[in-house]
Amino acid sequence: MDIANLKAKAKATRRLIIEMLAEAGSGHPGGSLSCVEIITCLYFHIMRHRPEEPDWPDRDRFILSKGHSCPTLYSALALSGYFDLSHLKTLRKLGSILQGHPDMLTTPGIEVSTGSLGQGFSIAGGMALSARIDKKPSRIYVLLGDGEMQEGQVWEAAMSAAHYRLSNLTAFLDYNRLQIDGRVEDIMAVEPVRLKWESFGWDVAEIDGHNILEIIDACEKAKSSSKPSMIIANTIKGKGVSFMEGKVEWHGVAPTKEEAEKALLEIEI
Repeated sequence: MDIANLKAKAKATRRLIIEMLAEAGSGHPGGSLSCVEIITCLYFHIMRHRPEEPDWPDRDRFILSKGHSCPTLYSALALSGYFDLSHLKTLRKLGSILQGHPDMLTTPGIEVSTGSLGQGFSIAGGMALSARIDKKPSRIYVLLGDGEMQEGQVWEAAMSAAHYRLSNLTAFLDYNRLQIDGRVEDIMAVEPVRLKWESFGWDVAEIDGHNILEIIDACEKAKSSSKPSMIIANTIKGKGVSFMEGKVEWHGVAPTKEEAEKALLEIEI
């Protein structure tokens, strides 16, 4: 395991997120920055996938259920080799392969078109059940936002996954505690998070979502579980940029050119 390389990939991803959002003039920096380490570990250490063969039948699959954080996923896909890095500067522009939410019809490496919260999580459960029926070795990974847990569809899918004992399904919760309108606990409280998932029949781990070793260890333990696994990743919205960290105002506002320059300097430290 090359931790230094994974940290370098995470730093490169943060840099690309800032650059592409500043160029686009719109997007979601806060939640994109909070899930960088999770997606970096999945694409560069944990998942079995082939950028040169995106439709490889036995690949592991990743679904970004909180689709608005797609700049992180696009960066990981580009750095993995699914498409050229030059496409990142076309985010949200007319004719681009990179839309404001993931689109499986236009972007290589995207498994599911997401954006309507809760739907990606449900689809992940269906993929896990399908893989088991087809006797495929594939594991399914899905990333949820904490505000997304307020969707009833999430809990229907959670109940279904536990009922079918989808042990090949691993979910991450990007628990940065902020959503578009404010603090999650003020909009619609979701605590006690761990007890909720355990009561629905899931194995649950709680980690520092910016700690690469903890992310990898939790994923390895999930592989030996007989249940679906939820990894509650405690994160910081806007992680890596001091004036964005923990600020709900940066949920869906792109940095100006000047703010981007300041952010990039901080990321390089």
